[in-house]
Amino acid sequence: MKIGLQFAMPAEFHALPGAKELEAFETVSGVPFYEAAPGIIACAGGVSKVNAAMAAEILCLKYGVDMIVNAGVAGCLTELPTGSLVVAEDFVQHDVDTSAIGDPVGLVSTVNRVSFPTWKPERCVELLAALGRKAALGRVATGDWFAVRSDRAIFIRDTFHPLLTEMEGGAIAQVCLRNNVPFVAVKSVSDHLFREGQTEEFFDFAHAMADLGAVVLPLAQALRKETL
Repeated sequence: MKIGLQFAMPAEFHALPGAKELEAFETVSGVPFYEAAPGIIACAGGVSKVNAAMAAEILCLKYGVDMIVNAGVAGCLTELPTGSLVVAEDFVQHDVDTSAIGDPVGLVSTVNRVSFPTWKPERCVELLAALGRKAALGRVATGDWFAVRSDRAIFIRDTFHPLLTEMEGGAIAQVCLRNNVPFVAVKSVSDHLFREGQTEEFFDFAHAMADLGAVVLPLAQALRKETL
């Protein structure tokens, strides 16, 4: 099985042991692609939904991956400690709103759904546990907005009830759904929306990525052995 390992930022990708020494084997639409391990293609597709969707589509159509694993940092709407690992149960897109014509907030047209699934999240938690890492399960909300404490953040929390919020995963989930490619997402808590000093907290990548950087490649390797 071939796996696409997708990050948003180079800082997230470079948290993989040895990633800084890797050389891209190809660059497509400005996105460098790397062989992180046999059968595992990695990229940092860029921040935001369009960048994420473009990189995911390349992984699906050009490289023919059998699964995409998205890993990176995310803001927390509860009080999980910084660095906590979360396996996404599903994704919503909080910035999609056609409610003016009678749709539910978050409904994505064409596929006509609000919630986007992930592949066997409970099994992913088991695989992480086997690697010595505990992970929580929860919904993740995606949107093209760096989430900060505000009325909008309260709206997202109270409307969708997510554990985390970030800017890419929901777009990747939508691409995977339309390409019939299983999707897994593992996030590390980088900051807390309702705390003072949130922005400074967000930029502490070393803390947020310590466990995730160590475990994401072994997780992808374990997933290669699973039956889809």
